[in-house]
Amino acid sequence: MKNIDTMNISNYLRKMAIKFPSKRAVVCPVGKDKYKRIAYTHLTFHQLDQDSDRLAHSLERIGIGRGIRTILMVKPSLEFFIIIFALFKTGAVPVVVDPGMGLTRMISCLKESRPQGFIGIPLAHLVRILFPAFFKTVKVWVTVGHKWFWGGFTFKKLIQKPWQPYHISKTLKNDMAAILFTTGSTGPAKGAVYTHGNFDAQLRQIKTHLGLSANEIDLSTFPLFALFWPALGITSVIPDMDPTKPALANPQTIIDTIADQEVTSMFASPALLNRLGKYGKDKEIKLTSLKRVISAGAPVAPSNIKQFSSMLSDGAEIHTPYGATEAVPIISIASDEILNETQDLSEKGYGNCIGYPINDIKIRLIKISDNPIEKWSDDLVVKDGEMGEITVKG
Repeated sequence: MKNIDTMNISNYLRKMAIKFPSKRAVVCPVGKDKYKRIAYTHLTFHQLDQDSDRLAHSLERIGIGRGIRTILMVKPSLEFFIIIFALFKTGAVPVVVDPGMGLTRMISCLKESRPQGFIGIPLAHLVRILFPAFFKTVKVWVTVGHKWFWGGFTFKKLIQKPWQPYHISKTLKNDMAAILFTTGSTGPAKGAVYTHGNFDAQLRQIKTHLGLSANEIDLSTFPLFALFWPALGITSVIPDMDPTKPALANPQTIIDTIADQEVTSMFASPALLNRLGKYGKDKEIKLTSLKRVISAGAPVAPSNIKQFSSMLSDGAEIHTPYGATEAVPIISIASDEILNETQDLSEKGYGNCIGYPINDIKIRLIKISDNPIEKWSDDLVVKDGEMGEITVKG
């Protein structure tokens, strides 16, 4: 009897590989051509599924299988997508830390996760060698790129095995799928545990709320958000930028990529939104293919939204979803409502309107307390206009 609680996001990729085998799944810049234009390479859905199968077989053989916590420190690339889906296929647990939080906090977070596997670029392995006390639990490591003196395995050799179909791990809804560490900008950095049920629910929420279809082409400026797109049959385009420093991105390069690839949807942090919007407004640039922009990670000022909107065609909108690392998106609002209904109040000091609960999400504000809540009661709910702590159900 089939277990209805069996869930794994890589099953979606397999379905898309069958449905759209020759369609581009991931597109990545590889420098400039002889005309000084951006050159690109790509993986089709069929190639991504088969390459992640190859790697999954090899990872399982070397000890990175179901339940093995595995640090992933790889730049946005074709390899990133192959590795993340291979890890999901084996049932391993990727441990991902925002490198923007700084070295000291980053390695402390990695130690806290008690990892057994480590997959990273040479620079990441150098950190592992220089700070061995933080990586005592690591038993197996893989280098993506040139391996120097630290031994272990290489991505290049692990993926060279002849293709055989990989039987995706029958992970359960409540099994741990990943550990994602927040930046800790509002407190100590902490690891958010994602289950396979979390990922499945997020996938459905994002698709339904944003009205996404497999015809979309997404500019993936935030790597973790990007892993959803192949699961939805959406082409993911990796921009030529450092995702940890969005405010320093070259705006013309991003704009050229949007035009080259006819991007219809993109994620942009408020810092990137501001940089692109200012540049585009000054140059009077129009992004005619772009239908949808998602901006999150920090408060998005209405003035920032208005500035970027000058680049968009009629009907295109900027969405500002709200949530926590553990649960996102739970609330959202779009630019049309912000600019026409809430901007004036924000400018008068009322703060930024974050919108309405999406789909079947239920929100309640309760009295702030450090004590555990053993049983829900409506008496916990604060009155309208009072400050409280956000609780979410859905």
